[in-house]
Amino acid sequence: MKKIGVIGSGISGLSAAAVLSSAGHEVMVFEKNQTLGGRMRQFNEMGFAFDMGPSWYWMPDVFERFFARFGYKSSDFYELKKLDPGFQVIYNNEEIVKVPATWSELLELFEKHETGAAVKLEKFMAEAAYKYDVGINELIYQPGLSWSELITPSTLKGVLRLQLFSSFSKHVRRYFKNEKLISLMEFPILFLGAMPQNTPALYSLMNYAGLKQGTFYPMGGFKKVIDAFVKIGTENGAQFFTSETIESINKKDASQIELITSSGKIILDGLIASADYNHVDSTLINKEFRNYDDAYWDNKVFAPSCLIFYIGVKQKVDRLEHHNLFFDADFPQHAKEIYTDPKWPTKPLFYVCCPSKTDPSVAPVGMENLFVLMPIAPGLEDNGNIRQEFFTLLMQRLEKFTGCKIRDNIQYLKSYCVNDFKKDYNSYKGNAYGLANTLMQTANLKPKIRNKKINNFYYAGQLTVPGPGVPPSIVSGQVAAEQLLKSLKAGL
Repeated sequence: MKKIGVIGSGISGLSAAAVLSSAGHEVMVFEKNQTLGGRMRQFNEMGFAFDMGPSWYWMPDVFERFFARFGYKSSDFYELKKLDPGFQVIYNNEEIVKVPATWSELLELFEKHETGAAVKLEKFMAEAAYKYDVGINELIYQPGLSWSELITPSTLKGVLRLQLFSSFSKHVRRYFKNEKLISLMEFPILFLGAMPQNTPALYSLMNYAGLKQGTFYPMGGFKKVIDAFVKIGTENGAQFFTSETIESINKKDASQIELITSSGKIILDGLIASADYNHVDSTLINKEFRNYDDAYWDNKVFAPSCLIFYIGVKQKVDRLEHHNLFFDADFPQHAKEIYTDPKWPTKPLFYVCCPSKTDPSVAPVGMENLFVLMPIAPGLEDNGNIRQEFFTLLMQRLEKFTGCKIRDNIQYLKSYCVNDFKKDYNSYKGNAYGLANTLMQTANLKPKIRNKKINNFYYAGQLTVPGPGVPPSIVSGQVAAEQLLKSLKAGL
């Protein structure tokens, strides 16, 4: 039995802890905050339960594959509900497109907006399904340490079909002309942190996940997922320490690592850092043991940060679905102000999650739980005046759409932005979603999962392979843990 440390209790850290502890090792998870879960934490105020971060449950097969590894399925821990509609998009003049849960209804929706689009969607999704099968079932479980990992019978056979070097934006426009359908297809790419024209067409697999598989919700909120991962780790002997800050990581000798925490010193046989990669690499370890210098990080393209408002409303809010995308502004302009000319947006797009439409447990009776998110460039100046300015702007648009005087009926309000991401997660430039999935930051071109100079030290999370999002982070923890187990075995 080896003693292994895991820094951070986000979903990738919990995933790694479960794998390592089930292999028979002594696992200690260190979390700087008071509660477990990282960005997937939940907080409760005045009868409202707010998920702090992820709100979209996509790729359920990734969750099931993880649980099956330990003899479970998701239904052993929480009720998973498929949303119908999966989400709605609000365009200019309050035109609404509701995305249905069934495939036949989705085909009808596309045909309604563009003649012949149903047949084209069938063809598009057949290609996306192929990419999903190869990408999600094979490639994302690779550690990104050798280019040979990407050479498999599937990739050799279908290298052109994977479209690694094609633009996602151009790919979509080969199939559809209607701007509403195009924006609907491009929307999932926002989760990858890059403009559609800079994202490989490989990622049409996200359309398969969001539109063909559907959108789900774990009743009780995403904390139920965190609780499930913690339960599996605990059952296998993992220990969890909250309010435990990591102060430094030192190479003790060829096989051991010294971890200095706010409580003292611990000697480890292995370590996985699932906290912010840049913070760990640039702040916690000595310069000679770092994987990358400051210039490397400065040259990376980061996904957005965001301004979030958690709002408890003491009335029901009409016209909202569980997921609501306000595309009633100029998307290219907002994207430009995130990626190419970073500034607070002129007229932003935004997203509203209203989980109380699905789950009565997250708000008091007769009230509504709102999560309002506006993507912004990372590293922007963040202060109370700016937050208030955009709160007013977003509420004016939301109140106009819903016909409800939300601001007059606020029971609870909390904002969260760049400074909070830095404070709570040591997030580089206050980013919310990790590295953008551009071509030059895909797969093996991401920051390496292994520390090059300290044995038995691996990284997990959204800044390394396979990338941002809950399912990829689950995979990241598994992959890092498996590589560490191989390293430990080789050293025996």
